Formats: sequence, C-alpha cells, structure tokens
Amino acid sequence: MAVYHLDLSNYEDKRIFPLSEKFRGTDPDGNVISFTNYYMEFNGRPFFAISGECHYSRVPESRWEDTILKMKMGGLNIVSTYCFWIHHEEEEGVFNFSGNRNIRKFLQLCHKHQMYVIVRIGPFCHGEVRNGGLPDWLYGKPFEVRSLDPDFLEYTRRIYRKYAEQFEGLYFKDGGPIIGVQIENEYMHSAAPWEMTTGTSNEWIPGGHDGDEYMIKLKQIAQEEGIIAPFYTCTAWGGAITPTGEMLPLWGGYAYWPWIFYNYDGEHPATPEYIYRDYHNNKVPKTYNFEPRYAPESFPYACCEMGGGMTCFYNYRFQLPYESVDAMANIKLAGGCNFLGYYMYRGGSNPKGTRLPYLNEHQCPKISYDYQAPIGEFGQLRPSYFRLKALHIFVRDFTESFCRTFTILPEGSQDIRPEDVDTLRYAARTDGKGGYLFINNFQDHVECKPKADETVVIKLRDGEIEIPGISLAAGEEAILPFNLDVGGYRLIYAKAQLLSVIRDEKAPVYFFFVPEGMEPEYVWDGGEIESIDGKGVSEKLISVRPENGRMSSFVIGGKHGEVRIVTLTREQSLMFYKIEAGGRETAVLCNSPLIYDGAEIRIENRSMNGQKVKLLMYPAHNLKRIDTAGSCREVEEGIWKGVEIEWTEEEERIVSVPVKQLGKFRYEVEIPESYDDCKEALIQIEYMGDIGNAFVDGELISDNFYNGSVWEIGLKSAWNPGKGNKITFVLNPVKKNVKIDVSSTMAGRLEKAEEAMAELRSVRIIPIHEAVFKIM
Repeated sequence: MAVYHLDLSNYEDKRIFPLSEKFRGTDPDGNVISFTNYYMEFNGRPFFAISGECHYSRVPESRWEDTILKMKMGGLNIVSTYCFWIHHEEEEGVFNFSGNRNIRKFLQLCHKHQMYVIVRIGPFCHGEVRNGGLPDWLYGKPFEVRSLDPDFLEYTRRIYRKYAEQFEGLYFKDGGPIIGVQIENEYMHSAAPWEMTTGTSNEWIPGGHDGDEYMIKLKQIAQEEGIIAPFYTCTAWGGAITPTGEMLPLWGGYAYWPWIFYNYDGEHPATPEYIYRDYHNNKVPKTYNFEPRYAPESFPYACCEMGGGMTCFYNYRFQLPYESVDAMANIKLAGGCNFLGYYMYRGGSNPKGTRLPYLNEHQCPKISYDYQAPIGEFGQLRPSYFRLKALHIFVRDFTESFCRTFTILPEGSQDIRPEDVDTLRYAARTDGKGGYLFINNFQDHVECKPKADETVVIKLRDGEIEIPGISLAAGEEAILPFNLDVGGYRLIYAKAQLLSVIRDEKAPVYFFFVPEGMEPEYVWDGGEIESIDGKGVSEKLISVRPENGRMSSFVIGGKHGEVRIVTLTREQSLMFYKIEAGGRETAVLCNSPLIYDGAEIRIENRSMNGQKVKLLMYPAHNLKRIDTAGSCREVEEGIWKGVEIEWTEEEERIVSVPVKQLGKFRYEVEIPESYDDCKEALIQIEYMGDIGNAFVDGELISDNFYNGSVWEIGLKSAWNPGKGNKITFVLNPVKKNVKIDVSSTMAGRLEKAEEAMAELRSVRIIPIHEAVFKIM
C-alpha cells in the first residue's frame, strides 16, 4: 500500500478563445461548427468529437450501412476516411467511383445516419496501400511527386476535381456530412516504398521538402476545385509540416510498431505511450511524441491516429491486447484531448486492381487489412469496441463540464519508465473545484501487476479529498469522479466510473460501473441528503458500498429531489448502449452486437458471454419482433425491462467442415450451403504456418499472416458461390535454415530448408443472424 499526492490547489483558470474564421463553417439552417483553442464547438457549445477511421474502398458496399451504424452505436460522431488515389485512377485517365469505390454513396449513408465525415484526400495517404496511395503511372512522369512542381500539382488538381464531383452537395455548408478535409499525410515526415521497385532497388517515394508552402498550395487547389469544409487538417507528429494558420494539427499514438523491424533486431521495446502527459500546456511545449511547432495552448489537442489496433507486418506478428486501445484513450483524455480519433476503427480488405492484382504494400497481407480493429474485417466486434464505447458514452453525456476541465500531473510523473509496473500511474482533469482522477494500469510489452489498496490524496484550495483502498486489475484503466455534481448532490468521490445519465421525468438516473479489480464505494456530502433508499440519514459524510460483482441501485432523497444511482459490473458496462427512442433518452443493456437506425433494433445471435441474448431497456418500451425466425419472451431485471431472444436451432448451428489434404501444405474444404439467409457466415480456420492463403477457383479471396489467432473469413463478403463451393487453402510453411542452392552448372536454382512446418487443424462455419425489433 502506498499514498500518492496530487496538488490541485494552485489551479489557474485557462484562457479559452475562439480560433479564426478559417476553422468555422455554417450550414443552411444556421448551425455553426467552430473551434476554440481547447475544443470543437457546435452552435457555440462544446462538442466532443470522436472520430474513427473506416476506408470505404476496403469495405464491401453491401456492408457500409451496417458499418456506419456500428460506428455510431460505438459512440462515434465522425467517420474519417482516406481517399486512395490508386483506388480511383489505377490506370491514367480511367476513373473508378463504382462499387466499393463509390464514395458519394458512402457519404450519403453517413449523412442518412447523422454521422459527420472527415475526408483525407492526399495526394499521398499511405494506409499501407501500394505506393502510399499514389498510382504506379506517376513513377515515370518527368516530375517529383509530393512537390511544388507545376505538373505534379496539375495532376493533383485533377484528382481533387474528381473528388469534388463526388462530394458535390455533401459539404456541411450544403447541409451535408463533410465537416473536415485532411491535406496530404505526414508531409516531410513519412513516405512509402515505390512498390514496382521492391525487391530490386527498393526505391522510396520522396517525403517532400517544400514545407508550409506545399501544404498551403494543396489547400488552395482543393478550395478552387470546390472542396470546402469548416476546417482543414494535417498530421502533426514526427516533425511533419503543420501550417497552423490554415489547418488544424492532429496527433495520435501507437504502441505497436511493426515498421521498426525494417532495421531493428530483438524484442519490441516497451513504449512510453501509457505514461500520462500534459498536451495542452505552454510550459511543457515538448514531450514524448508531441513536439508541436506552435504554442500548445493556442490549438486544441486533437487526435486522428490513436492506435485503434495494428496490422501485422511480415517481420512482426503479434496479437493486439484489446485493452491497449481504451488505455490509450484514457491517456489522451487525461492529457487534455477533447477530440479523439482512432486508426483504424473498422478494418477491411484491400480491393483488387484492374491492371494490378493487389493494391497493398508488400510487407502486409495482399488482401487483409483487418488491423485487429474494434470492428474487424468482416464486421466482427472486438472487446476494444465495447471498452471504448463506455468511454465515448461518458464524454458525450458530460461534454459541457468535461471539456472545461484541464490537466494536472503529479510531481515526478514524467520520470516513470515504461518498464515500471509498481508505481501508480495517475493524473487529473479539473476545473479547480472537482474533476476526474485518471488511473492507468496497462503497459505494452510488459506484464503488469494488479494494484491493491492504494491511496490518492487530492489537495484542493478548500481542503483535501483522500481516496483510500484503490485497487485495479492488471491491464485495466479507470476514470474516477471527485466533487461531482450528481443531480444537485455532491459526490465527494466514487470508486466507480461514471458512464451515463438518463434524465427521466420522475428522477434522473446516473449509471456507474466498477472497473475490474476495484471495490465500489460512493462517498457523499451529507449536507443536503435526507435519505438513502427511503431510510433517513444525517451523517456529514455518507458512504454507500454496493455489493461487488452484481448490478445494484440506490436512491438518494433530499433537498434536490430523488436521484437514482445504478452500479453496473465491468462486464455489464460493455453491454451498455444509449439511444433515443420515442423521443426519450433510453439506456440499453444487450450482451450481443446491436445496431439501431432510429426505427429498428437489430441484434446479432452471438452473445459476448455465451449466455442467452437479452435486450433490456430503461425506461421500458414495448418491443415487437418483426423478423420471421426465432422467438422471444419478456424479462425484467431491477429497473430494466425487455426480452430474452432465441433463434432457431438451424440459425444457431455451427458447422465443422471436413478438411481434405491435397499436398504437403495444401488443403481443400467444401462449403456445404450458400448461407444466403445469413447476415454473415464466418469461416474460422485454426492453423499453424507462416502465411495462410485461401483460393476459390484459383482466385485469392483472403490471406493471413499467422500470429496464433484464429483466421476468420466472412463468406458473404469474400466468397462468390458462383465460382464454386470449394476453397483451397495453401499454407506457406515456417522454414528453418533456408538457402538457395545454385551449385548446378545449368543455371539451376532450388530452395532448400532443413525443416518446413505448417498444418491446417480445423475449419468451422459460424452463421450470423439478426433478430429485428420495432419499438412500439
């Protein structure tokens, strides 16, 4: 047990001021998007922006709407997407905006579901796409790309013009979803291989050398071609060029760095990404992964590339710890971020070319860009999706107060080493009176230890708040409120995390959850509280300790009326959604993936905890199941009412598919049915090897760099039954002591290895069905 101190007594109010008119836009109804130096605004009030990267050209067109709704249900309000030049003009002068390249349709669907969009228009994007997104035919042109050369700028103008044709009428100024435009990517910081030279000269695309002038010129061209948005952005990390008079600088952070293995030997190092920083303080102008070319307090600290996952490169295979993603969000929030942005949030599959078979970067799989993202390559929802959702609901529900809190770090926090898993990592955001205590117990590439019975003493101007008995599981993060106004009553502190609020006509209901490893406790100022659950109280300090490990609630009564406090378990927090139904804020608990489009609720038939799927709501609504299969029965749990859902035996059936071995590392399976009636059918492959490849009639439909995880393929997305129902799996083996034997006098060359290992162990198919409900 240790005692830690956090001194907030010298807190000084920060000066908040509006940015220039270059960071402002108005729609036809008079709604205004703008920025202060601390946060984005909508109609002059704080707007907590949460962006997730989803590449429309890497997602089947038929999956766009489901994807957008899953992003919205995950708490996002902005979709960010690269426009890869090579995906639209692979052959010079031949433009393709059809199918999954139909960005106009994608934008229209975002607009339909009230999601804003930031388009990242390049010309250089990267995103592990071939040539960073530049078409091959630029290589032989008589100019240098990513430069102020007039001919290159003219080609850039031409692709911008084509984008502008697709975007027409869809800008915020027109009432559309496009609110932001990223110009270029990592200019003068990063590049990519010219793939046509890879394996021979290994030539790289220039990183650029024209500074601010280049970026400003691209923005000018975009505007001249009609690409008009309230704000323009640029990536700022690594010394990239950031003309802040014209563009909003965006940041990020990754803890898994497969790119270092180009020239790095040994184990991946532990990174400093999970140590608290202050990203919005002129007295700390530079810190790890944050060296701005501007005074930090002059612009909001906003992110576009926090690691929502990471793809495996050939030389670095790993299974992403999904708790790393919300731990990253915790760190950024504590550091002053009021604009979260994840890369990737939705994984995908690289489209195939018309002249080139594969449009990827050579160090990555040819097709798969799953990225171990919160939403996977075929729409799977990962644990990171649910963990992030809890954070997103919180910051969006309490935006007004949260955005006006500022970072305070404890003394010595910057001296913590990544390998130190004994010292408590903590920080605060405060308005000088109350705020939030942030705790992080996750560290990449190091085994963390549970925290037990720690004490944090928060010193304020008018006294101290001592929070004893803080425990936290290894890998967990937490945000604990102190001096929080809860329906007019003062919560001195809680060893539970604030999640949401439903302002019911009878009494507001505040939802909290208990981070893993923590014992819940609420300590209240008893001055205005008269009762707890109807029983009179008169203590100066009132402590309520809910039973751990189960959902519970209690009601505060007193001067400000009744307020209900609901405490969820960590597992239940992952099931929590918030929607508007029948004009009312509604809390939802569902243990299976759920989407809601304002009219219908759709629930997938695979629960996250292996139990019966339940849909519970507060306040209660009448639900009518309108799909044809399965059944449901009404259930009630505490304040919640809803239904328990069943599917037919056929819908639930998981099929183990026989595997036929054709050769040493070659196998075949026969898909037993078409799965036309499914939303998706995931084929799960357990294998061991170096690379897995799946072919139908000789065409590659999916590939996988082996990292020990189950390889999944969405049959509805990747497989065309018209080409046959047999899938051939070719496994590239893991080889030892490989050499090429060239001893023959007849130009003979032959690979030889002491050992080659690969094995396909099992294949099964899991059908995904949906139950559909109308709220009556």
